[in-house]
Order: sequence, then structure tokens, then C-alpha cells
Amino acid sequence: MRIITGNDLATGDVTWWTGDGWSRHVEDATDAGPQAEGIAREEEAARRVNGPYVIEASETPDGPRPAHIKDRIRALGPTVRPDLTLKPADANAGSWVI
Repeated sequence: MRIITGNDLATGDVTWWTGDGWSRHVEDATDAGPQAEGIAREEEAARRVNGPYVIEASETPDGPRPAHIKDRIRALGPTVRPDLTLKPADANAGSWVI
């Protein structure tokens, strides 16, 4: 499985390609298949995402799981403070104040 990740232009948040847009939740990511690099280029050129790149992932019952630890941390958040991780059901997840 090949998924695409990048960063939101306005907030810098980690985002995941869903097949028709971008989500802050890795479980929304979809397999981009062999056209993944092309999608990443098109999305960056259209300025819908910053720095997109393709990663390998495996499908799990909870959605895609990035193969590399760096991308797992990007997907799930800090490794030392579980209270800071992104909760998929958190209605306030998009309203962080910096």
C-alpha cells in the first residue's frame, strides 16, 4: 500500500491523501497506488499541500499504518506524551491555538 503525506499550507499540520482531498487523520488515507508520485506533484503544484511524499504502509483494521517509524510518529503524534496525540474522534482537533 502506498499513501501520500504532506503538510497543510495554512497550519503546517500533517495531512494524508484521502483520494479526493486531504485529512489530518491517517486512518482516512487511501492507497494511491502507482499514480502516487503524480498525485503528489499535482497537489503540490495546485498549492493544496506542502512537501508531499509517498510512503509505504500496511492496511490494518484501524486504517493504514506507515511502515517507517518517522511516518508513524507523524501519523500518531508525540511518543512521550500520549495526552498530546491526535484523537480521531476529537471534535476540537482542528481548533488548536498556537
